[in-house]
Amino acid sequence: MSQREAIMAEVRALERLDLEGLRSEWRRRYGRPPKLRSVELLGLTLAWKIQSHALGGLDANTRRRVQTGALPKAVHTSIAPGTVFAREWRGVIHQVVAVEHGFTFKGETYANLSAVAFAITGVKWSGPLFFGLKQARRG
Repeated sequence: MSQREAIMAEVRALERLDLEGLRSEWRRRYGRPPKLRSVELLGLTLAWKIQSHALGGLDANTRRRVQTGALPKAVHTSIAPGTVFAREWRGVIHQVVAVEHGFTFKGETYANLSAVAFAITGVKWSGPLFFGLKQARRG
């Protein structure tokens, strides 16, 4: 059994434990457990701690970003194929369909919504902003 397989077996074993069992396992491994009352949260935290101790945890760059608060401002979500976007621009309704590797508009496939917004307006736009997926920053 490889090290990763052994770690995964340990993590899977946590799923069978109740709150007191998770606290007991934490004490055995790391000392005083956190004051969490959620079985799910304590289990996830313990699983992460086991994996990070065995596999090395966060890399130096990620640790620095967490400590300084320099985390990404936006979380990118995937858009399911088949999602239809509609936007009125200068009195015309434009419809765009998400496909596996981009977006279709008037029979053409574009890599991203920003390219579609440019095709519609002739001006560089943030596609997510143009289609109402995010709000403009005020400032």
